[in-house]
Amino acid sequence: MTGTSAAPVRITAVVKSEFIWLVYNKSSGSNDEAALAQVEAALSEAGFRVARRTRFPDEGAPTVPELEAKRIDTVCIFTGDGSIHTVIPTLFGWQGRILVLPGGTMNLLSHQLHCDASPGEIVGRIAAGQSRIVHPPVLEGRYGIPLTGALAGPGTQSNEVREAMRNSALGEIASAATEAASASIKGERVVCRGLEHVWPEGYAAIAITPSAGGIAANGYYADRLGDYMGQILAMMQGDFRDGPHDDLGTLPSIEIATLNGEPMGLLLDGEPEDGLACESFRIGSCGVDLIATCDEG
Repeated sequence: MTGTSAAPVRITAVVKSEFIWLVYNKSSGSNDEAALAQVEAALSEAGFRVARRTRFPDEGAPTVPELEAKRIDTVCIFTGDGSIHTVIPTLFGWQGRILVLPGGTMNLLSHQLHCDASPGEIVGRIAAGQSRIVHPPVLEGRYGIPLTGALAGPGTQSNEVREAMRNSALGEIASAATEAASASIKGERVVCRGLEHVWPEGYAAIAITPSAGGIAANGYYADRLGDYMGQILAMMQGDFRDGPHDDLGTLPSIEIATLNGEPMGLLLDGEPEDGLACESFRIGSCGVDLIATCDEG
């Protein structure tokens, strides 16, 4: 499933009145009882019938044999990017399709597929036949398949800020932001193999994102007071990647390594992993049909 570009787009309209399997996560950033009820109402109004519901991760995600046994053609995932990172790759090779709705804090994959549309707007577009099937580029690495990107380096501690924001605990947010900023400045830096000359001191974090042209890489630094304040602001807004950075280019594959050979912090679709001293990624293509409603181009 490796490649350098997304698979060709096929235009399609989801068949109304079909049965779907709904996967949701009530602990995700924008997902609660009221939001879930609105999603189910929108699906019902559009003519879709929810055959099964899975509360992830308390309940296991549907498997391909289960979907085939129930003759389910569409899985609707109303969760954040972290849950999506777990659920979608397990369905690679399935002949059905997946509808991703924004149910988390950042909703990067949903934005990629549907722009800034709300769940109700997305379902309405599908009901009107304004949808298509896509196989967007993804990353492939040691720990699986990040769908939206990866972040490596001490700056991955910004994930603690996101978790504190999810819990709406002001004290936790301030503490997490302080610790993350300290780690960004004092932590062991990372570099891209072959690009060490760009910033020899290494970066607080390197973010990589799958794109049609390859893996887009950005290096984030926090050495000066202005950088420090920029990273604090970015982390308080929930995304380290909005902070000061260098564009490292777009590559077919990439190796990220720590300067001292120690294990690195690693986030895949926002989910933490224990990285090794060197991690490599290559570009691939999503192995299951995803429904998109954004205008092409």
